Amino acid sequence: MTLPPVDPGEQRYRVERQIGYLLRRAHQRASAIFQEQIGDPNVTPTQFSSLVKLHEDGEVSQNQLGRLVGMDKATTQGVIRRLKARNLVSARADPGDARRTLLRLTGEGDRLVQRLMTAGPRVTTETLKPLNPDEQRQLVTLLARIA
Repeated sequence: MTLPPVDPGEQRYRVERQIGYLLRRAHQRASAIFQEQIGDPNVTPTQFSSLVKLHEDGEVSQNQLGRLVGMDKATTQGVIRRLKARNLVSARADPGDARRTLLRLTGEGDRLVQRLMTAGPRVTTETLKPLNPDEQRQLVTLLARIA
């Protein structure tokens, strides 16, 4: 979809000019590229982010993982349930606080995330392909500011 540049002073409401609409469309495109490039049709972008954070940080609480990846409690529980069912993540009670669940990658999870991370840069490259290098840097900088 090609639209003329956004005019902030435009009086007529057009949904395709609204930030939420544009972000959702960009997210749909990025998600489709992710599924095409990542190499595992059973891993969602949120699951991938969770696996990468566990790979980077080692053992973390379920609540902490949710915060690190930007998931609400219900989404975190669903993601972890699915990753545990695939034997990619293990969970145990925190010995210092039985209310907390500690998560870590299994050997299988670690092998998978290392393989998938090699595709990560391709996802970004393909997603940003319509933009020139300066626009790519600017978009990533601006998104980081509002994220």
